[in-house]
Amino acid sequence: MKIAKLLFPLTLSLVFAANAQAAKTVLAGGCFWCMEADFEKLAGVTDVVSGFTGGTLKNPTYNGNHQGHYEAVEITYDPQKVSYRQLLDYYWVHIDPFDAGGQFCDRGHSYLSAIFVANDSEREIAEASKSEVAAKFPDRKVVTPILDASTFYPIAGEESYHQDYYKKNPVRYKLYRWNCGRDQRLQEIWGDKAAH
Repeated sequence: MKIAKLLFPLTLSLVFAANAQAAKTVLAGGCFWCMEADFEKLAGVTDVVSGFTGGTLKNPTYNGNHQGHYEAVEITYDPQKVSYRQLLDYYWVHIDPFDAGGQFCDRGHSYLSAIFVANDSEREIAEASKSEVAAKFPDRKVVTPILDASTFYPIAGEESYHQDYYKKNPVRYKLYRWNCGRDQRLQEIWGDKAAH
């Protein structure tokens, strides 16, 4: 019992230390199933949650109203293992930054790409990364906006089957991803950098 009492404060302090290290960011890149699957592969990322953000409607739903919102993912990461800039570098090669109508086969506002920044530091890093992408493609216009972060609404309740969809429905997910042409288009734009 004495050992348990001695270890409990140590365990609590380790939990708080781990949580203090975690950072979050929100990115939109079309289908949140695909964004979730891609970012969960990145070392240093500890959690990826599908949801909606960017609109004014409260509590948007997938099958109901999500007008004005982007399909997005909230990424929790360890800045000691992966920096915000590295997240953005990874993000760019997983989207089509030139598509002003959606992403891949998914069309419409909710499927647009966007970077949501929480502060001036993130905005500065995001602007620099966007400028580098634009410099690599001088004959193309990078349309992905950098927007102020707003409330992120995770997919929940009866629609929570969207969370980790690629794990729960691997065959359907792979068929969707292939038929949508996502990886083919990423390869066309980014070459080997787009490898999954």
